[in-house]
Amino acid sequence: MNIAIIGSGNIGSTLALRLRGLGHHVLVGARKPFSAKTQALGMQLGMDRILPVEEAVAQSTLIIIATPAPQAIAVAQSLGDTTGKIIIDTMNTVRGNGAPGFGNTSDALLAHTQTRHVVKCFNSTGFENLQNPEYPDGGIDMFMAGDSIEGKEVARELALQLGFAACWDMGDNDRFFLMEQLALCWINLAIFQGQGRNLAFRVVKRD
Repeated sequence: MNIAIIGSGNIGSTLALRLRGLGHHVLVGARKPFSAKTQALGMQLGMDRILPVEEAVAQSTLIIIATPAPQAIAVAQSLGDTTGKIIIDTMNTVRGNGAPGFGNTSDALLAHTQTRHVVKCFNSTGFENLQNPEYPDGGIDMFMAGDSIEGKEVARELALQLGFAACWDMGDNDRFFLMEQLALCWINLAIFQGQGRNLAFRVVKRD
């Protein structure tokens, strides 16, 4: 799969390196190509994989947004033509810091891009769990939401490839807010409550 990742922080870098390791063609769309984070990622991924945002998007069918939530609108406006492309949104509004005028970042992306295929996924845990979703008693779970059936099929496929035990469908676009609340639950336990970042969620069912 041809994938453009926008963002070279912990989440973006982790997904870029892991997805490349799984055989996907990964490009990084860099708004600040000479930043320390982007240069560090380029050294691992290959500097030829660091491109201007619009160029990376044009060469890809899937776009993963992994930038700070307050940048969501500016990032969306920098993507160029996204018609028919799938966008996976990993961003979260935390403590009111999000896309101005929007309750969540996914709605902001929908309002400022041409595509209807926006899925919220890979937002509900820390980058350590994206690097390694295996725990002593088994794999942890990932979650997703969005109207796009096609987009959710891709998100689920990538989650399983990355080693997650399951990718639970939380619902349509009206559950974007719930995905951000789930992320806040993880942030609350792992960081605010001091439980540590090696903490994750798994759904269990009784017959």
